[in-house]
Amino acid sequence: MYTWEDRARAQSEKAQSLTLRPENTAGVVRAYIEHQMDKTGNLQKLYYIGPQFRRERPQKGRYRQFFQIGAEVIGPPTSGSESPLRDAEVLEMLATFLDALGITGWQLTLNSVGSSADRPRYIAALKDALASVKANMCVDCQRRAETNPLRVLDCKVPEDQPLIDALPKIADFLDEDSKAHFAAVLAGLDACGVQHIINPRLVRGLDYYTRTTFEFTVETGLGTQNALLGGGRYDGLSERLGGPKAPGIGFAIGEDRLILILQAQAAEQAGEKLDVYIAPLSIQQNAAALALARDLRRAGLTVEVGDGSFRLKKSFDLADKAARKVVLLGEDEAQSGILTVKDFSTGEQTKVAQAELAAHLRLKNPNQ
Repeated sequence: MYTWEDRARAQSEKAQSLTLRPENTAGVVRAYIEHQMDKTGNLQKLYYIGPQFRRERPQKGRYRQFFQIGAEVIGPPTSGSESPLRDAEVLEMLATFLDALGITGWQLTLNSVGSSADRPRYIAALKDALASVKANMCVDCQRRAETNPLRVLDCKVPEDQPLIDALPKIADFLDEDSKAHFAAVLAGLDACGVQHIINPRLVRGLDYYTRTTFEFTVETGLGTQNALLGGGRYDGLSERLGGPKAPGIGFAIGEDRLILILQAQAAEQAGEKLDVYIAPLSIQQNAAALALARDLRRAGLTVEVGDGSFRLKKSFDLADKAARKVVLLGEDEAQSGILTVKDFSTGEQTKVAQAELAAHLRLKNPNQ
């Protein structure tokens, strides 16, 4: 982190240690305490967007100043903030968000790091296990074994992996309440149809995490930094900051990484054809074609609109280059509401009612 000593201006003043914020969860919890949000008795759903700072070696997707989009769900226990339902809800929302952005190939991994009582037992066991093998590990792991043993589990050095795989697993140190909580989170994800993988090595580096921790990773666009977002539960953080009991769970999305992924996947899809090309058969149908395109785009389809000044054959040629299907819109179609749809891959022409067009195109499109 960027930490330095702000030297005193007067001899009577003490120097102050200052650090640029590396994350925002602690700041949100401090705001929750300062503004006495617990007094409402309600669950608080808060968000932030802003810069953070970490003094690590820069590389693609990892910058010294970076931006995060984050949210926190926090409140008194009576508001349901401890419930595993909150964990599953946050994860389902994130899966829906990534799908809505059109991000493909994302993967959710999660784990439980247990309660505030479970974690110290595991760290003690981890330190004992590392004592005999750390000398054979990379320089970073040798340092982490002393300062923050959990970070050893994040190591990506290939030669260290067999040693790390043999270390104790935190799942073996969870109490019954933590096991039940995690099982309920997984059941909620299964009920929502959110695909996930349990990763026993996922513990995350910040020591305020309890129980559920998670990451969403994407292989496209980030190089070696494939984590797009991450987060977890922090049930004791408010008390550690001098506030009331306020269990919570949150996440942060790397805004820089999100943009890199969207750019990379857009480049991959640049050569793909659109869902449909609307071909008005006369200039008089141009306005109706534009209105139809608006409806189809709102239904999630990609659309190109032709110009009725073109002849029919030229419209077909343009449509074949741009899209998988063409919709013909002439005076008869506009009056009857029955449109002609041609699939270029099969040559099949179908009559479809305008009210059913979006559903028909989506049904025929394997990517929807």
